Amino acid sequence: MPEYLSPGVYVEEIEIGGKPIEGVSTSTAGFLGPTERGPEGPWLITGFEQFKRLYGGYLADSFLAYGVEGFFMNGGQRCFLGRIVADDADATSANVGAQINIEAIGPGTWGDRIAVRVDRGSLNSATSPLFKLTVMYWGLMPPTPVVDPTDPANATNTDRREPDILEVYDNLTDDQSSINYYENRINLQSSLVRLTRLAAGLPADQALTLLTDFGGAVNGSDGSALDLADYQGRTLTFPDGTTVRTGFSGFREIDEIAIVVVPDHHAVTNLTTEIVTQCTQLKDRFGVLHSNPSTDTLATIGTLRPPQDTSYGAFYFPWIKVYDPRTKADFLVPPSGHVAGIYAKTDVERGVHKAPANEVVQGATALQFQITKGEQDILNPRGVNCMRVFPGRGLRVWGARTSSSNPLLKYVSVRRFLLYLEESIDEGTQWVVFEPNNEKLWGRVKATITEFLTRVWRDGALMGTKPEEAFFVKCDRTTMTQDDIDNGRLICIIGVATVKPAEFVIFRIAQWAGGSSVTE
Repeated sequence: MPEYLSPGVYVEEIEIGGKPIEGVSTSTAGFLGPTERGPEGPWLITGFEQFKRLYGGYLADSFLAYGVEGFFMNGGQRCFLGRIVADDADATSANVGAQINIEAIGPGTWGDRIAVRVDRGSLNSATSPLFKLTVMYWGLMPPTPVVDPTDPANATNTDRREPDILEVYDNLTDDQSSINYYENRINLQSSLVRLTRLAAGLPADQALTLLTDFGGAVNGSDGSALDLADYQGRTLTFPDGTTVRTGFSGFREIDEIAIVVVPDHHAVTNLTTEIVTQCTQLKDRFGVLHSNPSTDTLATIGTLRPPQDTSYGAFYFPWIKVYDPRTKADFLVPPSGHVAGIYAKTDVERGVHKAPANEVVQGATALQFQITKGEQDILNPRGVNCMRVFPGRGLRVWGARTSSSNPLLKYVSVRRFLLYLEESIDEGTQWVVFEPNNEKLWGRVKATITEFLTRVWRDGALMGTKPEEAFFVKCDRTTMTQDDIDNGRLICIIGVATVKPAEFVIFRIAQWAGGSSVTE
């Protein structure tokens, strides 16, 4: 309560009415899978070129890179990438002098192709000792012995080969309070290495040397075959005390993820269940699943069904063919990454209430095999969304159903729209917690949600010609008992009339004798 202790005019700010609710983003995806290189913790990616710079290119034994490329090609704008590695994989590391340990930013044999050079910094002086660290990475093993391509003396050397990635950090210091302290600068910027302080002082000058050629170096290892535990994730602790969670464990902490894609989920036992489990538990994301090309074929259409009964995922069949820059030929890949891009594009252009279907799949050249209307007549009611080719209209997503047997949640757009509403209202009403639970608060809560749903209705996401037909919001003594109030519970009941996709468009045409009356 304000205090008025002396005469005068007092101007005060007060809050009345509802507070605005901002709709959450629904177009951010999360991808999990093995990569050529890179960190293990979740990393925000905003384009395929950024993916290649940080994680490398296409792999022969993983579809992750193809899925990420398909996501951005079909309209996706951002995703979080979680690199999956075996728990027994090792990162390349070496001590450069007695002062610094340099380790590849992630496990794998790729780190054996990292080389470093140490020079004095360009601003080095007796009173301000500084050094420069140059880090180079070759996608293929460099010549042995390694030749420094940046040294003018090697300009005519036939073994000279430019690295795929070159990072230069100048004027680094050992002063831990400086912004140029080497751990701070490099560990926050480098896509190749992490540095750990071993002792005070600066390392001596060092010619360009592979990490594996330093005395006592640890060679990188890819470890054993990936299994479910690797995808479930673990907690990594680095020498500087920072921790990172990997796999699904890392994704659990990222609230922005709304679409989950694991392009290799068909190849790991029980991984599909793990995708559905996280989406179901967190209730703020949706899984995009696909068929198994070795078991789900034209011969099995009679028994083909989604792997699980869930409204938190959708199942797509069959696979698609894309041009593969690695082999310079068509290559069969799962459609999930491309479909996730269509989800994201539809959300941005039309809204999450619009079914992500009847859209051309960009980058797809053909299907694993053609699906006829008769075959889709069998698959569609089961929740199998088909990819179809139509003459003159291209290869399109021709299904918009979840994998649920619940008729109220059978459409992808309905389930994802409800997730959008729930998450938006959840985040937009956090201010209510610990407020006095009385009629004044109930009125503000009702006004807050009503204003939000009115805006949603005006965007065409709800049925009805007026707000009263589109939704209702109740927050009063009809929704709460005195016991609820005494125990600190505020209960608000919301009903929405969601729009459904026009899955079956039917025109009934009959001959009409002109001038005669027609009775419906």
